[in-house]
Amino acid sequence: MAASMGKAFSETEGMNKQSGRPVKPCRACMDFKSFAKAQGVKLPPGLSMEKIETKRECPLDKDELGRNTWSFLHTTAAYYPDEPTTTQQSDMNQFIQLFSKFYPCDFCAADLREDLKTHPPDTSSRSNLQQWMCKMHNIVNVKLGKPKFDCSKVEERWKDGWKDGSCDWS
Repeated sequence: MAASMGKAFSETEGMNKQSGRPVKPCRACMDFKSFAKAQGVKLPPGLSMEKIETKRECPLDKDELGRNTWSFLHTTAAYYPDEPTTTQQSDMNQFIQLFSKFYPCDFCAADLREDLKTHPPDTSSRSNLQQWMCKMHNIVNVKLGKPKFDCSKVEERWKDGWKDGSCDWS
């Protein structure tokens, strides 16, 4: 899931060999800012891209899809059984493999499939799955030039809430 995907995607033509879909800019493969820039969209003075993005209720762009996907995946790992059965381990592994085939961004999906070859899922326990998921997320963060997340904090971030109480409902 490289940072240059939007550029690479907008410069390609023809059909995607894996999906058979036409190669054209799509929301799942390009963030709105990059799409607008590629189309030569100029905003009026005083109007920012952030204002446009927060007011829209449109299909998710690449960045929104990524954030929501990671939220789902980390939360799923946080509620995975501490001691999963062999069937649960197999099902989770199969889910991750299938997920990598059907993720809407073709470039992201292909990149994930490559990463899975060298970093297969560890579904042997909740803790191991959470740590694997965090490491995979950090691999993507590095590719995108984003900071790494401290994987010792996955329980706080995705299950229990921060120790300072900022996530408490009371």
